[in-house]
Amino acid sequence: MSALAILGWAIIAAQVMLGLSMCCATYRLVVGPRAQDRILGLDSLYVSAMLMLITFGVRTGSTLYFEAALVIGLLGFVSTVALAKFLMRGEVIE
Repeated sequence: MSALAILGWAIIAAQVMLGLSMCCATYRLVVGPRAQDRILGLDSLYVSAMLMLITFGVRTGSTLYFEAALVIGLLGFVSTVALAKFLMRGEVIE
């Protein structure tokens, strides 16, 4: 078995596991008993989506997926910080 075939199967396995991770994060986002659990689910969801785009980029060889993953990472981080600040103080902008 060649190295490229092993890499292809590893990427497919990673995408399946990331899909399962996204399902679990979506469940926590919808069902979470507290707001903190929902924010944690949202944080996990955007990280899994970002990693899924990176694996698509490696699989196809297109750089567009890497740029989209970078945008998702930046927006996800800012939204997580804003939601955490809102839960702590009740306001985002001081």
